[in-house]
Amino acid sequence: MDKIMIVEDDIKIAEYLRSYIEKYGYEVIIATDFEDIMTTFRDSNPKLLLLDINLPSYDGYYWCRQIRKESICPVIFISARTGDMDQVMALENGGDDFIMKPFHPDIVMAKIRSQLRRAYGEYATKYEERTVTLHGLRLYPERLELRIGKDVTQLSKKESDIMESLLERYPRITSRQDLLAKLWDDQAYVDENTLNVNVARVRKKFQEIGIEDAVETVRGAGYRMRITWVEEER
Repeated sequence: MDKIMIVEDDIKIAEYLRSYIEKYGYEVIIATDFEDIMTTFRDSNPKLLLLDINLPSYDGYYWCRQIRKESICPVIFISARTGDMDQVMALENGGDDFIMKPFHPDIVMAKIRSQLRRAYGEYATKYEERTVTLHGLRLYPERLELRIGKDVTQLSKKESDIMESLLERYPRITSRQDLLAKLWDDQAYVDENTLNVNVARVRKKFQEIGIEDAVETVRGAGYRMRITWVEEER
């Protein structure tokens, strides 16, 4: 069952949308902690997000930018703002579509189905999804997901990029310079510790699926993957 997440601070509108969308067989999650939308997003892992612009603490533009750091799931803005610039801002900040309030629920459903088809279904680009594999470990760069057996964890774009480089170059070393060039367009403004922080996050992601000590630091050279897991046990 596909999950739809609603981020709307007007509970009446949120519940109205949920009751209507659920009629069509979708599971609906309503965010309630508007200071920590990302935790709800990560926990629910929705296929599509309905996102209001006017929210407490941070607006919808901000949350869409945060989501785009980790996910490419479709985001449809729903807002009472009617200006052309509001729609431009929604798209510029990572949104895929825009619905103005007041709305007809059939329009909302049509746009939900359209975005789901475009992202995952009959209108999705017709090619085999790219995967990077190593000894039973599978990285899905296009959905920012790492999986081994039944264990799975979601990744940020930079975490995925680092893992992709390490897995593709195994058993060779991936230099720090190569990783910096892959992750940041302008390396001159990247603090040396920034890469260390991102590699530490990659190690934590491996730990989340039960893999320890998989990323080896090669002093003066870079990083290298080590197979520390047993494929047959997964």
